[in-house]
Amino acid sequence: MTSGGTAFVYVTVRVLAALAIGAAIGWFAGNVWLGVSGAFALYLAWNLWQLRELGFWLQHRSVADPPNAAGLWGDVVAQVVRLHRRKRFHKERLTRLFRELRRSTAAMPDGVVMLDPQGEIVWFNRKAAELLDLSRRADLGLRIDNLVRNPDFVRYLHGGQYSLPVVVRLDTPVERFVAFQVISYGEDQRLLMLRDVTREVRLEQMRKDFVANASHELRSPLTVVAGYLETFSSDPGLGELMAPIAEMRRQTDRMTRIIEDLLELSRFEANDGPIRGLPIDVAGMAALLRKDVLARTAHPRQVEVAIESGDALIGDEAMVQSAFSNLVDNAAKYTPAEGSVFIRWWTDDDGGHYSVRDTGPGIPEEHIPRLTERFYRVDPGRSRETGGSGLGLAIVKHALHRHGGRLQIESIEGRGSTFTCHFPPDRVLYRPAAASA
Repeated sequence: MTSGGTAFVYVTVRVLAALAIGAAIGWFAGNVWLGVSGAFALYLAWNLWQLRELGFWLQHRSVADPPNAAGLWGDVVAQVVRLHRRKRFHKERLTRLFRELRRSTAAMPDGVVMLDPQGEIVWFNRKAAELLDLSRRADLGLRIDNLVRNPDFVRYLHGGQYSLPVVVRLDTPVERFVAFQVISYGEDQRLLMLRDVTREVRLEQMRKDFVANASHELRSPLTVVAGYLETFSSDPGLGELMAPIAEMRRQTDRMTRIIEDLLELSRFEANDGPIRGLPIDVAGMAALLRKDVLARTAHPRQVEVAIESGDALIGDEAMVQSAFSNLVDNAAKYTPAEGSVFIRWWTDDDGGHYSVRDTGPGIPEEHIPRLTERFYRVDPGRSRETGGSGLGLAIVKHALHRHGGRLQIESIEGRGSTFTCHFPPDRVLYRPAAASA
């Protein structure tokens, strides 16, 4: 029999015993029912007293001892005591875990801010207080976007895309750059991670300034050297010196192209924000790029253009021209004379797409993730022969980034490569079918 069944039998026996005793006393007194009623009233009064004692203890159990009850009430008290001890054990355990969590997050080199579903601050560690100039007394419960009023941060916080952090310039008492990243957990709870990237941002800016200044300063002396070399190369009396001078001219032209690419990349990096721009005639641009390739002394046998949409691309024309030109130029350089280059433009619900496919040597798969790095070359010797600077795809990547796009690279060794620029729908000026036809 279960404990509940045992307690029920025990209570039943006690009630029946009390009623029997009351009936016996009433029988001796000459009124059985009066004796039964009296016994029942006394039993009820005893239970009410036990209930009162239990209620008092439940209200003051932190300071009062449990009542010394017997029978069913004793079982109830014992159950409550066990539940209370279990609850206190788990509460103390959770308190210890929370304190350990707070101590560990307080020791983290990065800032941590806990946000509720409304974006209000629930808790933050010391590093977050230092980076955002927060006060526990004044800022707990306030919305984080009311304290960090940077537009980039507000868009990131409410955008829902948290895979990459956002770097924000904060005008706190000490100017600093902070990288924010949101981590979602639980029921719409969010953890905001903060990291001071001021040193990295300043080093990157120094690198950009150095590259831009060095490229600008090198261009003038290179122009002078190229001018003298051109003059020397036209002098028929140099004899055996003609070959070295021709090689010097070729290397000078290559260095000039590298500097021009560096200056162009520096101009693109001068402003990392998105741009709006104006509608661009992609069909006309592709036709001009095809014409430029065919005008070269050495070019692929076949250069085709397929314009599958009359929709225009919205953006900075010079930047888009530079990106598309680099892709076509690379395809033309690495495609043999008997090969072909295919340029395509089309649009769909996912946006606009511009691709350049060639039948060149292809690219090994392990090199593809690094192709857009500055000065990265799959075959350095071949790149020097073709006059490549190693900056073309870096320029393409940055131009696409400024337009909210991305570069997709597909290649099969020995069969060729396809470079596709994907632009979001808001970068496409969709035109009616009749107009595009």
